[in-house]
Amino acid sequence: MQDLRITTVQSNQIWEDKPANLARYESLIENIAATDLIIFPEMFHTGFSMNVDALAETMENSLGINWLKNCAKTNNCAVYTSLIIEENNAFYNRGVFIEPTGKLSFYDKRKCFSLAHEDDFFTAGQNEIIVPYKSWKIQLQICYDLRFPEIVRNRIEKESPAYDLILYVANWPKKRAEHWKALLKARAIENQCYVVGVNRVGTDGKGLEYSGDSSCFNALGESEFNSNDVEQMQQHTLAMKDLTEIRKTIPFLKDR
Repeated sequence: MQDLRITTVQSNQIWEDKPANLARYESLIENIAATDLIIFPEMFHTGFSMNVDALAETMENSLGINWLKNCAKTNNCAVYTSLIIEENNAFYNRGVFIEPTGKLSFYDKRKCFSLAHEDDFFTAGQNEIIVPYKSWKIQLQICYDLRFPEIVRNRIEKESPAYDLILYVANWPKKRAEHWKALLKARAIENQCYVVGVNRVGTDGKGLEYSGDSSCFNALGESEFNSNDVEQMQQHTLAMKDLTEIRKTIPFLKDR
């Protein structure tokens, strides 16, 4: 049973400025210790923008993906975040999970944020994506997905839980920060898994403020770490032994 070392990067994203954001991330992770997984906020190198015509990239020609692949290779770890991708004349808020070998898995955000008219610009994804990595099964999620517990309902498959960890990358506004914290905790309890949420800080191009609050909850809903409202990188180890013991002691998932 292998533990998982994670690194959360809570940044102040620079509005629609890809080179500046990439330079900021390089500065934030400059002194990174050994890790298995780095997690950046949603739409990591643009901010949460609907300017799809100017900012979209393709899977074959992507500044963002190329940078992430280099980051994964250089640090010998996986990375997870999202960015704007154009494919078949449609735009997606696409999560990309890239391993140090260059292997890429992707997840398209299934719940578009209608309050910001994301659904007017982006096509919603249709599929659940669970990535196997270093003996962990990781459920990929993006921001507004957090409000919809039905799309991540954990269950027993072949005598074991379908996944062990949910990752949420987000641009979640400060004015609804209490929702963010409460829902992350709830997802951990009801699915008996670790939940890690990575949010941004600062103010975006539309004047929305973000308080960060990047955090991790264990399967009992206990906080393993949380962040305040400043740029920071946090490193933490998720213990598979602890997760297994919780599931053994209170085997709620088998009753679904």
